[in-house]
Amino acid sequence: MKILVINSGSSSIKYKLFDMPEEKLILKGLIEHIGEKGSHIRNHYTGLKAILRKINSVCAVGHRVVHGQELFKKPVLIDNSVIQKIRQCCQIAPLHNPANLAGIMACKKLLPKVRQIAVFDTAFHQTLPDYAYIYGLPYEYYQRLGVRKYGFHGTSHEYVAHEAAEMLKKPLNKLKIITCHLGNGCSITAVDKGKSIDTSMGFTPLEGLIMGTRCGDIDPALVTYIMKNKRFNLLKIDDILNKASGLKGISGISNDMRILQEKARTGNKRAKLAIDIFIYRIKKYIGAYAAIMGGVDVLVFTAGIGENQKGVREKICQGIFAHLKKKPKVLVIPTDEELLIARQTYKLIMRLIK
Repeated sequence: MKILVINSGSSSIKYKLFDMPEEKLILKGLIEHIGEKGSHIRNHYTGLKAILRKINSVCAVGHRVVHGQELFKKPVLIDNSVIQKIRQCCQIAPLHNPANLAGIMACKKLLPKVRQIAVFDTAFHQTLPDYAYIYGLPYEYYQRLGVRKYGFHGTSHEYVAHEAAEMLKKPLNKLKIITCHLGNGCSITAVDKGKSIDTSMGFTPLEGLIMGTRCGDIDPALVTYIMKNKRFNLLKIDDILNKASGLKGISGISNDMRILQEKARTGNKRAKLAIDIFIYRIKKYIGAYAAIMGGVDVLVFTAGIGENQKGVREKICQGIFAHLKKKPKVLVIPTDEELLIARQTYKLIMRLIK
């Protein structure tokens, strides 16, 4: 069964074609600059059309959808009702869900008889207990506005947790795993017996760790303090927190860990400080998640920094498990979110066929 996986961004479409259940990758690619000046790809429909010219046939399409709020706890067959609910989530994820919807609508036009499946980034974290996802705000904000921790990178955390269990030849439901997705965006998840019980990202991907350009955890009163003193409006402060902070903001150089390490080696103090803060925050979260799970069997690193920066991994692990009698396994597992989406799409399609 050929399954096409679509990851649709605001100006790009990342895609992979798998032969399932063998999980054979047949084709992959990326279309960029959609709708930009000088690009011959005017919209997502045109982009999908170009992709489908390379493909003989497709049995199903699996779509990555960033935000499903509490409406979606597992993959779903896309129909008009699902489309409407994904559209509802756009107010919480205005940068991502509209782009995901654009890919879905394009596929519906181009492949009207092919089943479309939505797989949500937030779904894996829907197993968080209420005491982990409720904020210390008036409870009515949760009831009326949906204000709570949702978590992101769910497909990546779920994929590497399953791969870790496979590598260790142990049942996933017998393991306490901490998964560290460290790239330009960073998040850590506590996976206890196969379920996400806490994660570092929150209502948006801004909460948690220091990231490439995102600030991570800060005192919320800082927002109004900075706005008042710098005379920033809402759009400006949002831009600062998301695009001018983190490694880039601290170092004043770059959000690229490779560049910062090179600068730190030549004596740049702010580059070194940015790296030190990055590592410190990660260690704090790992320690906290080991505490809430009552130990940890496996620590997994994935994504660009997690997979490729050995020195960063070593510094994170240095002394962190000294208090534990049983030291956890430390694994580096390349993430493959598209393969997880293909697996979940295939699984749901087979249930529908039966």
